[in-house]
Amino acid sequence: DCADVRVAVAHLAQHGAVGHAKLGGLPGGRGQDRPLGASSLHLRLNNLKSRSRFRLRELQLQSLELCSNLGSLLLRLLFLAAGSVIIGMHHNQDIRHMGGLRKYMPITWITSLIGSLALIGTPFLSGFYSKDSIIEAVGLSTLPGSGFAYFAVVAGVFVTAFYSFRMYFLVFHGKERFDTHAGHGHDDHGHGGVPHESSWVVTLPLIMLAIPSAVIGYFAIDPMLFGDYFKGVIHIADSHPVMAELAHEFHGASAMALHALSTLPFWLALSGVVVAWFFYLKRPDIPARIKDRFSLINAILERKYGFDDFNDWFFAGGVRKLGSVLWRIGDVKIIDGFFVNGTARVIGWTSTIIRQYQSGYIYHYAFAMIIGVFLGITVFVKL
Repeated sequence: DCADVRVAVAHLAQHGAVGHAKLGGLPGGRGQDRPLGASSLHLRLNNLKSRSRFRLRELQLQSLELCSNLGSLLLRLLFLAAGSVIIGMHHNQDIRHMGGLRKYMPITWITSLIGSLALIGTPFLSGFYSKDSIIEAVGLSTLPGSGFAYFAVVAGVFVTAFYSFRMYFLVFHGKERFDTHAGHGHDDHGHGGVPHESSWVVTLPLIMLAIPSAVIGYFAIDPMLFGDYFKGVIHIADSHPVMAELAHEFHGASAMALHALSTLPFWLALSGVVVAWFFYLKRPDIPARIKDRFSLINAILERKYGFDDFNDWFFAGGVRKLGSVLWRIGDVKIIDGFFVNGTARVIGWTSTIIRQYQSGYIYHYAFAMIIGVFLGITVFVKL
């Protein structure tokens, strides 16, 4: 199968958003940490500001704020599209069992395409204005380490485009690899049957997210990045002139997008899309051969460097063992053994002793009552 890595489509969409977000996470920004999101990682790696010796302070806060807002749209769009695919596939999350969903889920398909194109920084789409602003800012930096940072973010453009469209092609194009027979399960969880488009509860938000994901960057970059939108809120030190240089070179959103058609990031993104198309639609045998050739590396990656195994053995296994010990001592011995069963045994022992004094004769009980009354009166008179 051309899909050589088992991973849920939601997981791939998540990492697609993360790929876009990594560019925004260069030191020099600020903001709230939103876990696993494009906007969060535009700001999350901001923590490296205090740790990294590669302080690219020229990459100023405005570009990160713009990336945070635009990245949030892409994050929500791709996550919701992934959820729509899972629903339409009867909760099957393995992309190796998808393919050709374009004709079954047209709204999810087109919105996923818009989100993927925006994610890889296609000119005129929203993701382009956030991603390219960061790349250009890093490229203009003269601080130590900025050259390596520029190489990293530019290389990330190809990687992001490749795995984003790998997911897109495997899910929505190519041959149909799903089982059309209805599965056996409850609440449409049988992982079988013909795919279907999600209801309007999902598709309407997809459309509403796809529209700004496509166009809002065009209108927002000028006021947010170079205008007075953050005036009085974010201060740029005079010793960090990168934003001023970007503003000097900025001649409008259209000119920026047209100029990008001749830049390296655009051609790297296009190359990533073409390679993904060639590998997973035209020649799926190539990834299969690569997988066989580098089986050790593939095994390491599929096992996630062993972290999941370690977590399962150390953390999950340790918790299970601790729970077993607490169960044997606390539940079985203390609660059941001492309190519950112990109470029953004490009552049993007490009953066994008291039972010896029960003869069943009335005159014995009458005699015991008389003795008791006598003792009570004696004590009362003495008091």
